[in-house]
Amino acid sequence: MIVLPLGVSSATPTAVRHLPSVALWRDGSIFLFDCGENTQMRLLQAGVKRSKVDAIFISHLDGDHIFGLFGLLSTFQLQRREKGLTVIGPKGIKKMIDSVFNVAQIDLEFPVKYNELKSDFDHEVVMEDEEFYVEARPLKHTKFCVGYRFQEKDKPGKVDAAKAAEAGITEDAQYKALKNGDDVTLEDGTVVHSADIVGDPRTGESFVYVTDTEFCENAIRLAENATILYHEATFGEPLKEKAEDTGHSSAQDAAIVAKTAKVERLVIGHFSARYSNQFLLLKEARGVFEKTWLAYELRPIFTNPELEKEIISPRIEIIDLKDKKAQRPQKTFKPAAKRKDGFKKKRFKRKPANARYYKSGESDRPQKSRFSKPYKRPDEGQGKPSPHRPSKPLPITPRTPFDDFDRF
Repeated sequence: MIVLPLGVSSATPTAVRHLPSVALWRDGSIFLFDCGENTQMRLLQAGVKRSKVDAIFISHLDGDHIFGLFGLLSTFQLQRREKGLTVIGPKGIKKMIDSVFNVAQIDLEFPVKYNELKSDFDHEVVMEDEEFYVEARPLKHTKFCVGYRFQEKDKPGKVDAAKAAEAGITEDAQYKALKNGDDVTLEDGTVVHSADIVGDPRTGESFVYVTDTEFCENAIRLAENATILYHEATFGEPLKEKAEDTGHSSAQDAAIVAKTAKVERLVIGHFSARYSNQFLLLKEARGVFEKTWLAYELRPIFTNPELEKEIISPRIEIIDLKDKKAQRPQKTFKPAAKRKDGFKKKRFKRKPANARYYKSGESDRPQKSRFSKPYKRPDEGQGKPSPHRPSKPLPITPRTPFDDFDRF
Protein backbone atom coordinates (compact mmCIF):
# COMPACT_ATOMS: atom_id res chain seq x y z
CA MET A 1 0.00 0.00 0.00
CA ILE A 2 1.06 3.58 -0.69
CA VAL A 3 -0.34 6.55 1.24
CA LEU A 4 -0.31 9.79 -0.76
CA PRO A 5 -1.33 13.05 1.01
CA LEU A 6 -2.98 15.38 -1.51
CA GLY A 7 -3.97 18.19 0.86
CA VAL A 8 -2.87 18.72 4.47
CA SER A 9 -4.45 22.06 5.40
CA SER A 10 -7.51 22.55 7.58
CA ALA A 11 -10.53 24.79 6.94
CA THR A 12 -8.80 27.10 4.42
CA PRO A 13 -5.98 26.54 1.91
CA THR A 14 -2.67 28.39 2.14
CA ALA A 15 -0.02 29.26 -0.43
CA VAL A 16 1.71 25.93 0.20
CA ARG A 17 -1.04 23.65 1.53
CA HIS A 18 -4.31 22.43 -0.01
CA LEU A 19 -7.56 21.24 1.53
CA PRO A 20 -7.90 17.74 3.05
CA SER A 21 -7.60 14.65 0.91
CA VAL A 22 -5.52 11.46 1.12
CA ALA A 23 -5.17 8.84 -1.62
CA LEU A 24 -4.45 5.20 -0.80
CA TRP A 25 -2.96 3.07 -3.60
CA ARG A 26 -3.33 -0.68 -3.38
CA ASP A 27 -2.78 -3.18 -6.18
CA GLY A 28 -3.59 -0.67 -8.93
CA SER A 29 -6.72 0.78 -7.30
CA ILE A 30 -7.06 4.20 -5.67
CA PHE A 31 -9.16 4.85 -2.56
CA LEU A 32 -9.78 8.49 -1.66
CA PHE A 33 -10.29 9.64 1.92
CA ASP A 34 -12.05 13.03 1.84
CA CYS A 35 -12.15 15.20 -1.26
CA GLY A 36 -11.43 18.86 -0.61
CA GLU A 37 -11.14 21.51 -3.32
CA ASN A 38 -8.48 20.86 -5.97
CA THR A 39 -8.27 17.13 -5.21
CA GLN A 40 -8.49 16.11 -8.85
CA MET A 41 -5.71 18.53 -9.81
CA ARG A 42 -3.50 17.15 -7.03
CA LEU A 43 -4.13 13.64 -8.35
CA LEU A 44 -2.88 14.74 -11.76
CA GLN A 45 0.15 16.47 -10.28
CA ALA A 46 0.91 13.37 -8.21
CA GLY A 47 0.99 11.19 -11.33
CA VAL A 48 -2.14 9.24 -10.32
CA LYS A 49 -4.84 8.37 -12.87
CA ARG A 50 -8.25 9.61 -11.76
CA SER A 51 -9.87 6.72 -13.59
CA LYS A 52 -8.29 4.35 -11.03
CA VAL A 53 -10.40 5.79 -8.17
CA ASP A 54 -12.70 2.95 -7.05
CA ALA A 55 -14.14 4.34 -3.79
CA ILE A 56 -14.35 7.64 -1.92
CA PHE A 57 -14.69 7.78 1.87
CA ILE A 58 -15.99 11.06 3.30
CA SER A 59 -15.43 11.78 6.98
CA HIS A 60 -18.06 14.51 7.36
CA LEU A 61 -19.97 17.11 5.37
CA ASP A 62 -17.87 20.20 6.10
CA GLY A 63 -17.09 22.05 2.87
CA ASP A 64 -13.31 21.78 3.17
CA HIS A 65 -13.61 17.97 3.13
CA ILE A 66 -16.17 17.51 0.34
CA PHE A 67 -16.38 20.44 -2.11
CA GLY A 68 -13.84 18.85 -4.46
CA LEU A 69 -16.11 15.83 -4.95
CA PHE A 70 -18.49 17.57 -7.37
CA GLY A 71 -15.69 18.56 -9.74
CA LEU A 72 -14.19 15.08 -9.64
CA LEU A 73 -17.52 13.41 -10.45
CA SER A 74 -18.08 15.91 -13.26
CA THR A 75 -14.69 14.99 -14.73
CA PHE A 76 -15.60 11.30 -14.56
CA GLN A 77 -18.72 12.15 -16.58
CA LEU A 78 -16.73 14.07 -19.22
CA GLN A 79 -14.27 11.17 -19.50
CA ARG A 80 -17.20 8.83 -20.26
CA ARG A 81 -16.52 6.68 -17.24
CA GLU A 82 -18.35 3.37 -17.24
CA LYS A 83 -16.85 1.69 -14.19
CA GLY A 84 -18.89 1.94 -11.00
CA LEU A 85 -17.91 4.18 -8.09
CA THR A 86 -18.62 3.68 -4.38
CA VAL A 87 -19.18 6.75 -2.18
CA ILE A 88 -19.30 6.24 1.57
CA GLY A 89 -20.04 8.92 4.13
CA PRO A 90 -22.53 10.38 6.62
CA LYS A 91 -26.24 10.35 5.82
CA GLY A 92 -27.09 13.24 3.52
CA ILE A 93 -24.17 12.88 1.14
CA LYS A 94 -26.35 11.40 -1.64
CA LYS A 95 -28.84 14.24 -1.32
CA MET A 96 -26.03 16.79 -1.49
CA ILE A 97 -24.51 15.29 -4.65
CA ASP A 98 -27.88 14.81 -6.36
CA SER A 99 -28.88 18.43 -5.60
CA VAL A 100 -25.72 19.87 -7.16
CA PHE A 101 -26.03 17.83 -10.36
CA ASN A 102 -29.78 18.43 -10.64
CA VAL A 103 -29.19 22.19 -10.56
CA ALA A 104 -26.37 21.80 -13.11
CA GLN A 105 -28.68 19.58 -15.23
CA ILE A 106 -26.11 16.78 -15.38
CA ASP A 107 -27.11 13.12 -15.34
CA LEU A 108 -24.24 10.94 -14.24
CA GLU A 109 -24.05 8.06 -16.70
CA PHE A 110 -21.83 5.79 -14.60
CA PRO A 111 -23.22 3.85 -11.62
CA VAL A 112 -22.65 5.38 -8.18
CA LYS A 113 -23.25 3.19 -5.14
CA TYR A 114 -23.87 5.05 -1.88
CA ASN A 115 -23.37 3.74 1.63
CA GLU A 116 -24.71 6.34 4.07
CA LEU A 117 -23.94 6.09 7.78
CA LYS A 118 -26.45 7.23 10.38
CA SER A 119 -25.32 9.31 13.31
CA ASP A 120 -26.32 6.66 15.87
CA PHE A 121 -24.15 3.83 14.48
CA ASP A 122 -21.34 2.40 16.60
CA HIS A 123 -19.28 0.22 14.25
CA GLU A 124 -19.79 -1.00 10.70
CA VAL A 125 -17.87 -2.75 7.91
CA VAL A 126 -18.66 -0.39 5.03
CA MET A 127 -16.77 -2.26 2.27
CA GLU A 128 -15.46 -5.80 1.93
CA ASP A 129 -13.48 -7.65 -0.71
CA GLU A 130 -11.72 -10.99 -0.93
CA GLU A 131 -8.45 -9.39 0.12
CA PHE A 132 -9.47 -6.43 2.34
CA TYR A 133 -12.25 -4.72 4.24
CA VAL A 134 -12.97 -1.17 5.47
CA GLU A 135 -14.53 -0.48 8.84
CA ALA A 136 -15.90 2.79 10.21
CA ARG A 137 -16.49 4.28 13.67
CA PRO A 138 -17.93 7.65 14.74
CA LEU A 139 -15.52 10.30 16.06
CA LYS A 140 -16.00 13.29 18.36
CA HIS A 141 -16.45 16.52 16.40
CA THR A 142 -18.83 19.49 16.40
CA LYS A 143 -20.89 17.61 13.80
CA PHE A 144 -21.26 13.93 12.90
CA CYS A 145 -17.85 12.69 11.71
CA VAL A 146 -16.52 9.23 10.79
CA GLY A 147 -13.08 7.61 10.95
CA TYR A 148 -12.03 4.73 8.68
CA ARG A 149 -9.68 1.75 8.81
CA PHE A 150 -8.57 0.03 5.59
CA GLN A 151 -7.45 -3.46 6.61
CA GLU A 152 -5.89 -6.14 4.40
CA LYS A 153 -6.90 -9.66 5.32
CA ASP A 154 -4.20 -12.01 6.56
CA LYS A 155 -2.19 -13.62 3.78
CA PRO A 156 -1.18 -17.32 3.68
CA GLY A 157 2.33 -18.17 4.82
CA LYS A 158 5.12 -18.96 2.39
CA VAL A 159 5.67 -22.54 1.20
CA ASP A 160 9.09 -23.96 2.06
CA ALA A 161 10.06 -25.32 -1.39
CA ALA A 162 12.91 -27.45 -0.05
CA LYS A 163 10.70 -29.18 2.52
CA ALA A 164 7.93 -29.67 -0.05
CA ALA A 165 10.29 -31.33 -2.55
CA GLU A 166 11.71 -33.52 0.20
CA ALA A 167 8.19 -34.63 1.15
CA GLY A 168 7.41 -35.58 -2.48
CA ILE A 169 5.36 -32.55 -3.60
CA THR A 170 5.85 -32.03 -7.35
CA GLU A 171 2.61 -30.65 -8.86
CA ASP A 172 1.42 -27.00 -8.82
CA ALA A 173 -2.02 -28.06 -7.59
CA GLN A 174 -0.40 -29.69 -4.57
CA TYR A 175 1.57 -26.53 -3.76
CA LYS A 176 -1.63 -24.47 -4.05
CA ALA A 177 -3.54 -26.82 -1.76
CA LEU A 178 -0.81 -26.66 0.88
CA LYS A 179 -0.74 -22.85 0.71
CA ASN A 180 -4.51 -22.76 1.23
CA GLY A 181 -4.05 -24.82 4.40
CA ASP A 182 -5.18 -28.17 3.01
CA ASP A 183 -3.26 -31.40 3.62
CA VAL A 184 -2.13 -33.34 0.52
CA THR A 185 -2.24 -37.14 0.11
CA LEU A 186 0.41 -38.59 -2.22
CA GLU A 187 -0.07 -41.63 -4.51
CA ASP A 188 1.61 -43.94 -2.00
CA GLY A 189 -0.82 -42.83 0.71
CA THR A 190 1.59 -40.50 2.53
CA VAL A 191 -0.14 -37.44 4.00
CA VAL A 192 1.78 -34.16 3.78
CA HIS A 193 0.49 -31.73 6.38
CA SER A 194 0.22 -28.08 5.40
CA ALA A 195 1.43 -26.92 8.83
CA ASP A 196 4.75 -28.75 8.26
CA ILE A 197 5.42 -27.10 4.89
CA VAL A 198 3.79 -23.65 5.07
CA GLY A 199 4.93 -20.90 7.40
CA ASP A 200 2.70 -18.82 9.68
CA PRO A 201 0.10 -16.55 8.04
CA ARG A 202 1.30 -13.00 7.33
CA THR A 203 -0.69 -10.21 8.95
CA GLY A 204 -2.22 -7.80 6.44
CA GLU A 205 -1.23 -4.14 6.40
CA SER A 206 -3.64 -1.44 7.53
CA PHE A 207 -4.23 2.29 7.03
CA VAL A 208 -6.31 4.37 9.46
CA TYR A 209 -7.75 7.81 8.64
CA VAL A 210 -8.78 9.91 11.64
CA THR A 211 -9.50 13.61 11.20
CA ASP A 212 -11.67 16.37 12.68
CA THR A 213 -12.05 14.92 16.13
CA GLU A 214 -11.15 15.50 19.72
CA PHE A 215 -9.23 12.82 21.56
CA CYS A 216 -11.64 9.88 21.82
CA GLU A 217 -11.74 6.15 22.44
CA ASN A 218 -12.99 5.24 18.96
CA ALA A 219 -9.86 6.74 17.42
CA ILE A 220 -7.78 4.33 19.51
CA ARG A 221 -10.00 1.39 18.54
CA LEU A 222 -9.66 2.15 14.85
CA ALA A 223 -5.89 2.57 15.11
CA GLU A 224 -5.10 -0.54 17.14
CA ASN A 225 -1.86 -2.12 15.80
CA ALA A 226 -2.21 -0.21 12.51
CA THR A 227 0.62 -0.01 9.99
CA ILE A 228 0.02 3.70 9.28
CA LEU A 229 -2.19 6.06 11.27
CA TYR A 230 -3.01 9.35 9.55
CA HIS A 231 -4.26 11.60 12.35
CA GLU A 232 -5.13 15.27 12.38
CA ALA A 233 -2.90 17.67 14.33
CA THR A 234 -4.71 20.94 13.74
CA PHE A 235 -3.27 22.77 16.73
CA GLY A 236 -0.40 22.64 19.17
CA GLU A 237 -0.84 21.98 22.86
CA PRO A 238 -0.74 25.75 23.77
CA LEU A 239 -4.05 26.07 21.85
CA LYS A 240 -5.63 23.05 23.52
CA GLU A 241 -8.74 25.02 24.55
CA LYS A 242 -9.32 26.20 20.99
CA ALA A 243 -8.91 22.62 19.78
CA GLU A 244 -11.61 21.45 22.18
CA ASP A 245 -13.93 24.33 21.26
CA THR A 246 -13.70 23.51 17.55
CA GLY A 247 -13.70 19.71 17.94
CA HIS A 248 -10.10 19.13 16.87
CA SER A 249 -6.96 17.44 18.18
CA SER A 250 -3.54 18.74 19.09
CA ALA A 251 -0.33 17.10 17.87
CA GLN A 252 0.08 15.67 21.37
CA ASP A 253 -3.41 14.12 21.22
CA ALA A 254 -2.51 12.39 17.95
CA ALA A 255 0.69 11.03 19.48
CA ILE A 256 -1.17 9.70 22.54
CA VAL A 257 -3.60 7.85 20.24
CA ALA A 258 -0.68 6.35 18.29
CA LYS A 259 1.19 5.30 21.43
CA THR A 260 -1.89 3.80 23.11
CA ALA A 261 -2.94 1.94 19.95
CA LYS A 262 0.64 0.69 19.34
CA VAL A 263 0.75 1.74 15.71
CA GLU A 264 3.88 1.26 13.59
CA ARG A 265 3.93 4.80 12.23
CA LEU A 266 2.04 8.05 12.85
CA VAL A 267 1.58 10.64 10.10
CA ILE A 268 0.15 13.99 11.20
CA GLY A 269 -1.66 16.42 8.90
CA HIS A 270 -4.66 18.80 8.73
CA PHE A 271 -2.60 21.75 9.99
CA SER A 272 -4.16 25.07 10.91
CA ALA A 273 -3.20 27.95 8.60
CA ARG A 274 -1.73 29.80 11.60
CA TYR A 275 1.24 27.39 11.62
CA SER A 276 3.71 28.49 8.97
CA ASN A 277 6.22 26.16 10.65
CA GLN A 278 4.57 22.76 11.12
CA PHE A 279 7.80 21.33 12.57
CA LEU A 280 6.68 22.75 15.92
CA LEU A 281 3.81 20.26 15.77
CA LEU A 282 6.21 17.47 14.78
CA LYS A 283 8.40 18.26 17.80
CA GLU A 284 5.36 18.17 20.09
CA ALA A 285 4.18 14.80 18.73
CA ARG A 286 7.63 13.22 18.83
CA GLY A 287 7.89 14.11 22.49
CA VAL A 288 5.23 11.41 23.04
CA PHE A 289 5.59 9.07 20.03
CA GLU A 290 8.98 8.93 18.32
CA LYS A 291 7.85 7.30 15.05
CA THR A 292 5.95 10.37 13.87
CA TRP A 293 6.19 11.84 10.37
CA LEU A 294 4.82 15.02 8.84
CA ALA A 295 2.44 14.65 5.91
CA TYR A 296 3.98 16.31 2.84
CA GLU A 297 1.68 16.87 -0.11
CA LEU A 298 2.38 14.62 -3.12
CA ARG A 299 5.19 12.83 -1.28
CA PRO A 300 4.21 9.14 -1.03
CA ILE A 301 4.61 7.04 2.11
CA PHE A 302 5.43 3.41 1.32
CA THR A 303 4.58 0.42 3.46
CA ASN A 304 6.99 -1.70 1.40
CA PRO A 305 9.53 0.64 -0.24
CA GLU A 306 11.43 -2.19 -1.96
CA LEU A 307 8.39 -3.14 -4.07
CA GLU A 308 6.56 0.19 -4.35
CA LYS A 309 9.30 2.76 -4.83
CA GLU A 310 8.80 3.38 -8.58
CA ILE A 311 5.00 3.02 -8.75
CA ILE A 312 4.05 6.65 -8.07
CA SER A 313 6.26 9.55 -9.14
CA PRO A 314 4.94 13.16 -9.04
CA ARG A 315 4.66 14.96 -12.37
CA ILE A 316 5.58 18.27 -10.79
CA GLU A 317 8.69 19.16 -8.83
CA ILE A 318 8.01 19.22 -5.09
CA ILE A 319 9.66 22.35 -3.68
CA ASP A 320 9.17 24.28 -0.49
CA LEU A 321 8.01 27.81 -1.27
CA LYS A 322 10.03 29.03 1.71
CA ASP A 323 13.24 27.74 0.12
CA LYS A 324 14.46 30.79 -1.79
CA LYS A 325 17.39 28.92 -3.32
CA ALA A 326 15.03 26.35 -4.88
CA GLN A 327 12.83 29.08 -6.38
CA ARG A 328 15.64 31.22 -7.80
CA PRO A 329 16.15 30.37 -11.51
CA GLN A 330 19.59 29.06 -12.30
CA LYS A 331 21.63 31.42 -14.50
CA THR A 332 23.23 29.78 -17.49
CA PHE A 333 26.53 31.22 -18.73
CA LYS A 334 26.67 31.73 -22.49
CA PRO A 335 30.19 32.28 -23.79
CA ALA A 336 30.72 35.12 -26.26
CA ALA A 337 30.92 34.16 -29.91
CA LYS A 338 34.36 34.09 -31.51
CA ARG A 339 35.39 35.77 -34.74
CA LYS A 340 37.13 33.94 -37.52
CA ASP A 341 40.47 35.45 -36.51
CA GLY A 342 40.11 33.92 -33.01
CA PHE A 343 39.19 37.11 -31.14
CA LYS A 344 35.93 37.37 -29.22
CA LYS A 345 33.17 39.48 -30.69
CA LYS A 346 32.33 42.58 -28.74
CA ARG A 347 28.79 42.80 -27.47
CA PHE A 348 26.98 46.10 -27.67
CA LYS A 349 23.78 46.92 -25.81
CA ARG A 350 20.99 47.97 -28.10
CA LYS A 351 19.35 51.24 -27.19
CA PRO A 352 15.55 51.42 -27.15
CA ALA A 353 13.84 52.94 -30.17
CA ASN A 354 12.58 55.96 -28.21
CA ALA A 355 16.02 56.78 -26.76
CA ARG A 356 17.15 60.44 -27.08
CA TYR A 357 20.68 61.63 -27.69
CA TYR A 358 21.81 64.82 -25.97
CA LYS A 359 24.58 67.20 -26.91
CA SER A 360 27.14 68.03 -24.27
CA GLY A 361 25.68 70.41 -21.72
CA GLU A 362 22.15 69.94 -23.04
CA SER A 363 19.48 67.95 -21.24
CA ASP A 364 15.73 68.09 -20.64
CA ARG A 365 15.85 65.73 -17.71
CA PRO A 366 14.14 67.02 -14.55
CA GLN A 367 16.59 68.56 -12.11
CA LYS A 368 16.72 67.13 -8.62
CA SER A 369 15.35 69.43 -5.98
CA ARG A 370 16.52 69.61 -2.40
CA PHE A 371 12.84 69.25 -1.47
CA SER A 372 12.45 65.96 -3.37
CA LYS A 373 13.96 63.79 -0.63
CA PRO A 374 11.47 61.29 0.85
CA TYR A 375 10.02 62.32 4.20
CA LYS A 376 11.32 60.37 7.17
CA ARG A 377 9.58 60.10 10.50
CA PRO A 378 11.59 61.34 13.49
CA ASP A 379 11.97 57.82 14.90
CA GLU A 380 13.11 56.26 11.60
CA GLY A 381 16.79 55.51 11.10
CA GLN A 382 17.48 55.54 14.83
CA GLY A 383 17.38 51.81 15.44
CA LYS A 384 13.69 51.81 16.42
CA PRO A 385 11.11 50.57 13.90
CA SER A 386 8.18 52.87 13.25
CA PRO A 387 4.95 51.77 14.95
CA HIS A 388 3.10 52.63 11.74
CA ARG A 389 5.42 50.72 9.44
CA PRO A 390 7.23 47.71 10.98
CA SER A 391 10.66 47.11 9.51
CA LYS A 392 10.08 43.36 9.12
CA PRO A 393 6.87 41.27 9.00
CA LEU A 394 6.41 39.27 12.16
CA PRO A 395 6.42 35.48 11.57
CA ILE A 396 3.37 33.54 12.69
CA THR A 397 5.54 30.96 14.38
CA PRO A 398 9.22 31.35 15.28
CA ARG A 399 11.91 29.46 13.43
CA THR A 400 13.47 26.53 15.23
CA PRO A 401 16.30 24.06 14.61
CA PHE A 402 13.62 21.69 13.28
CA ASP A 403 13.10 23.85 10.17
CA ASP A 404 15.69 21.84 8.24
CA PHE A 405 14.62 18.49 9.69
CA ASP A 406 13.65 15.83 7.16
CA ARG A 407 10.91 13.39 8.13
CA PHE A 408 12.92 10.50 6.70
